[in-house]
Amino acid sequence: MMKSKIHRATVTESNLHYEGSITIDEALLEKAQILPYEKVAIYNITNGERFTTYVIKGERDSGTICINGAAAHKARKGDMIIIVAYGLYDEKELQSFKPHKVYVDEKNRIKPRPSQ
Repeated sequence: MMKSKIHRATVTESNLHYEGSITIDEALLEKAQILPYEKVAIYNITNGERFTTYVIKGERDSGTICINGAAAHKARKGDMIIIVAYGLYDEKELQSFKPHKVYVDEKNRIKPRPSQ
């Protein structure tokens, strides 16, 4: 099941010569309940690329969304992405399960959930 997502985040930097991962603003991680080193899927809205990596905690309230290492070929500064973490749940847990959805503006600041 989708455990958490950060929806329509803007890539602030891509760093090809880093060891790999995605650096995400600590405040966004906390709101989405995503942990450092947790595996995440990245869906690039701008170019259609999809890839997986792990999370590194970025500076709190910086708005940082930095794609590191080889994945920097799949997302560039200014691209819009969705960051998703998945989890395994048993039937009993699913009875009250609700994913954590975080919506952000163009500067990756948390904004209210859109009306549905």
